[in-house]
Formats: sequence, structure tokens, C-alpha cells
Amino acid sequence: MPTLSLERLLEYRSQTFYTAPGLQVLNIEQAVNFVNQRAFIFFWPIKDIVLPSLWVAANGDRPVPDEHDDPGHRTWDWKDSLLGKQRWYYARTLRRRNTMISLEALPYFYALSPNYGDYENDYLDQYEAGQLTQESRLIYEALLTEGPLDTLDLRRVTHMQSNTSSTRFNRALDDLQIQFKILPVGISQAGAWHYAFIYDITARHMPGLSAAAGAITENQARYYLLEKYFLSVGAARRSDISKLFKWRPEDNLRCIESLLQKCAITDNIELSNSKDEWLALSELT
Repeated sequence: MPTLSLERLLEYRSQTFYTAPGLQVLNIEQAVNFVNQRAFIFFWPIKDIVLPSLWVAANGDRPVPDEHDDPGHRTWDWKDSLLGKQRWYYARTLRRRNTMISLEALPYFYALSPNYGDYENDYLDQYEAGQLTQESRLIYEALLTEGPLDTLDLRRVTHMQSNTSSTRFNRALDDLQIQFKILPVGISQAGAWHYAFIYDITARHMPGLSAAAGAITENQARYYLLEKYFLSVGAARRSDISKLFKWRPEDNLRCIESLLQKCAITDNIELSNSKDEWLALSELT
């Protein structure tokens, strides 16, 4: 059985997570380049999910502080200043968490979404098929009719302003982002905190995206994304792949087999200090 030392894996990740000396992300352009290099990352590190994050690349592997004046929160300013600028794609997507996706990788994610090119009507078919909740439909139709709206206006237009509606409203926002239907495109000074995301319909905000994704099959999209994932993390268990992407088991298996046949990864890897079987980049074994 091939073996991989934990030290070798961590050294590899220090390069791809930008925690090695000299790789720290120091400014907004370096942040964009980091996302482009990695294809997709989390904004903040997520417990129990191994994936590069902008926070760690900019600040090292330390907890995200609650104090708003911590200098590490410059990453928040970078993110806000690029909303709507199409330098990267930012929304709550993977694991319902804040995710940054390079524009090169974005069509591959979109190809796996339930969007078929007619954003003004496709959502109705999804609603009838039970793939959209009533709240998601109301939010989407408000944006479709009114144009970009901040969260306060969205709650007003959809009649979800009460406290009892908050959970349903926020979940619907997440559901629409996970399906790549909407994304934040700016910041409004609305509300008591003078801070609210402005949302727009993804296909309207990025009119070339549907056509770019239309040329990509679902198998090609999964293959591309899984290969980029391994290039970031170096090694993973099959359960890690399922946890991150939430693909069907048969799709996971098909994609893994394709990477194995290409010899991009090797299976049945024994990682030091682990009882699990791992998949790893062939170059690491």
C-alpha cells in the first residue's frame, strides 16, 4: 500500500494554502491571484472542511477574531470592494458558506446548477418540480421585477419583514445562492448597521455565463472541480469529497475513477497517524 507522510502533506498544503514563508497575501490584487490559482476557496476557514481560505492566506492559521478592528479583517474590505466588479465570484455556495470562485472555474460550477439558460422562466419549472421553496420564488421574482435590491428591500417586497420570517428568508437567500441563481453585487447603507448586501440575479449580472457553462457537460464539470480540489488539498478521503461537493455517490465514484485512470491521483494511500484510506495526488506518493 502506498504511503504518504503527514509532514509531506502539510508541507504541500503550506504552499497551496499560502501559509509558507513569503507567500502571505498582502493586498487585494494578490487576493485575486490567490483565488485564480486555487480556482475556489472559502472566505473564512470552515471547521471540519479542509480547503484554502482567504483569511488563512492573509493572516496565517489563527482563529477569526470577533473584534471588528482586528487588522486581519482587511480581507472583509477586499471582498466588499470587489462585489459586482467580476474579479471573482463571491456567494454562499459550497457547504452554504462564503465561497470565492475564480471566473475560469465559475462556468464549471454553473454547469452543475439547475439553470438552463432562460433565467426569466426556468425558475418556475423548478418551483413546480419542488426544487424551489415559496420564499425562494418570492425573492427571485422580486429581483426579476425590481432589479437589484438590498436585503431590507427584499424583505419588504416579499412581505417577510417580521422576526418570525427571518429564518425562512435567510434560508431562501442561501438556497438561491447555492443554486447560483443570485449573488451579492454591492453594499447598501440600509438598516441599523448601515450595512446590507445588494443582490442581483446571477445570469442577468453575468450575461455570458450561461453560454459558457452550456458547452460543459456535468461529467466534465465534476472532473475539473475535483482535480482542482486535489491540487489544493493534496490528499483527501472519499468522505471529504462527499462532504464538500454533495454530489451523488455514483457521480463521486465516476469522477474519482476518471482521475485514477488519468493517474492524476492514487488510491488506497496510507497516511501516517490515520486509520483511513486516502486518495492523493500521484506526485505526492
